[in-house]
Amino acid sequence: MRVFLAGATGVIGARVLALLAGAGHEVAGMTRSADKAATIAAFGATPVVCDVFDAPALCESVVAFAPDLVMHQLTDLPDRVDQIPDYAPRNNRIRTEGTRHLLAAAAAAEARRFLAQSIAWTPPGSGTAIADHERHVLDAGGVVIRYGQFYGPDTFYCDDLPAPPRIHVDDAAQRTMALLDAPSGIVVLADDEGM
Repeated sequence: MRVFLAGATGVIGARVLALLAGAGHEVAGMTRSADKAATIAAFGATPVVCDVFDAPALCESVVAFAPDLVMHQLTDLPDRVDQIPDYAPRNNRIRTEGTRHLLAAAAAAEARRFLAQSIAWTPPGSGTAIADHERHVLDAGGVVIRYGQFYGPDTFYCDDLPAPPRIHVDDAAQRTMALLDAPSGIVVLADDEGM
């Protein structure tokens, strides 16, 4: 399968990229940072340096790759958990404007499938953006993946557990792979106690 992975160097995106490439899929990994292109190439994927807010460049990149599936794993999060409220407007913009641009690019490329990261809880000030994001994905016949809060290496919770719903980031990546052919709808990925 040809997969265009937006957010290929993020906490979950990097893990999914490795699994996709390891399973023999042809992957284009998108990042907005040219410094991360070599990391994507090291997995045997095609690096795409593009900003999701540059709609024409994004569309051109997705159409050129001609994917079967477009996967949206984009976020705009800080390095520290206490800074998350300050980043909410930026992350909400990815969920709204960024999602619309990525869906339009996928449609232009005639991609058959679309999977998008969402979350299984609602942080203050983000309810409208999350609902907008999920509605657009579902209206396009895509799959919304509501992840629990990630814990494990490279997450905000390396050494302790967040409140439920939660999921180990490696488990989240593995379970995402099982959704490549899932029917349109909402899927919650969380530890049993967080369901």
